[in-house]
Amino acid sequence: MTTLINELLLALPMPAIAIDGSERIMAANTDAHTLIGQGIEGRNYVTILRQPPLIDAIEKTLADSLARTSTYLANDGVEDTTYQVTVRVVPGARVIVLCFIDITHLEQAGQMRRDFVANVSHELRTPLTALMGFIETLRGPARDDAAARDRFLDIMEGEAGRMNRLVGDLLSLSRVEGEQRVRPRGQVVLNDVLASVLQALSPLAKDHGMTVETAFPNTPVTMTGDTDQLKQVFTNLVENAIKYGTAGKRVTIAMQQVERDPALRAPAVRIEVIDYGTGIDAVHLPRLTERFYRADGHRSRALGGTGLGLAIVKHIINRHRGRLRVESEVGKGARFTVILPLELG
Repeated sequence: MTTLINELLLALPMPAIAIDGSERIMAANTDAHTLIGQGIEGRNYVTILRQPPLIDAIEKTLADSLARTSTYLANDGVEDTTYQVTVRVVPGARVIVLCFIDITHLEQAGQMRRDFVANVSHELRTPLTALMGFIETLRGPARDDAAARDRFLDIMEGEAGRMNRLVGDLLSLSRVEGEQRVRPRGQVVLNDVLASVLQALSPLAKDHGMTVETAFPNTPVTMTGDTDQLKQVFTNLVENAIKYGTAGKRVTIAMQQVERDPALRAPAVRIEVIDYGTGIDAVHLPRLTERFYRADGHRSRALGGTGLGLAIVKHIINRHRGRLRVESEVGKGARFTVILPLELG
């Protein structure tokens, strides 16, 4: 019996152990040894597993032979992992088998959804509260105050615009996430894309007193891609450089075609968007592309940012099988480098 159960456990593609009627571990496969430890055979399961919910499930199944599920929490030295454990009786034998199914990704996805809902609610609550307050004031104390009415309406327009931008970015993020696994098939001339972006943002640069410098190849750079999405990428990056790099008074956009990029291992094009402003503290760099993450939350909101722009950029670049690199040093500006393959295999 023990030999047969050992062979069955070894065939399972997950950590699994068997516990006999004497409450001792009679068999465990290689994955279980990796998860729980070596030399566990022959020992009482309580001294090995130690987690009350799982021990309780095992005790009840040993008593009444009914199948149950529980959870087991572990740590591989890098991150916490969560397992769903099925507790089942082997028919015809007083033996139960535990199978450990890694559900960490499901837990993380659930937490991401909860965080996302909380963040969206928080972002919408502030302008909604402001709008409701101003409406109440306009209906009451400021009903006949023309100057106050005009001032409040201007503020309300700004708050409504903020909500509109947030909803637009949420829809855009949803769309690019849905298309991330669909490879673009169109042909794009990057010189034209960047020229269009710079023309559209020239009024913004003028308002901020910024000079935009360019360094593009003389010959057109053509690649496989989605024109609208690539415009969205560079509009976001250049707009950020203009808004957050005002201390440096200039922004540089440089494009270079390379025969073989080490990261992509293929012919590629590199586009750098460089500002010379206050820069970003290194502690923020790994998290810049997270949804709603802001290195400077107050300043970002004041400039109309939703906290979703770089998340959208990341997903579009991923769809194009590219890379995004961010380098920055406080007081010396920031450099965002987009590396894109010229052809998608």
